[in-house]
Amino acid sequence: QVQLVESGGGLVQPGGSLMLSCAASGSMFSVNAMGWYRKAPGKQRELVAQITSGGSTYYTDSVKGRFTISRDNAKNTVYLQMNSLKPEDTAAYYCNALRVAGGTYNYWGQGTQVTVSS
Repeated sequence: QVQLVESGGGLVQPGGSLMLSCAASGSMFSVNAMGWYRKAPGKQRELVAQITSGGSTYYTDSVKGRFTISRDNAKNTVYLQMNSLKPEDTAAYYCNALRVAGGTYNYWGQGTQVTVSS
């Protein structure tokens, strides 16, 4: 089992910045990748950014150049630095841990709201 706790959401003006944090605990040795998903009203959930255990990263096109995912292995924490925020980034953001061992397992945090508005 893996437990995830997000923090760092809030209200920010367009062009502003926020950093999300995801503190993980539990069976982290078997986690292959961690990432951030978001879900906006009326839209499907989408993978925003992901970082593998080897350090490879993925970003959805709409956030490339603006968001940066990173991890601190000593603290079992993953971060999402979000710069140049746009109103369309408004969503609930969820931390995800992916484990592929004898099957595929996804673990989720409780979510944190990011609202970009003037």
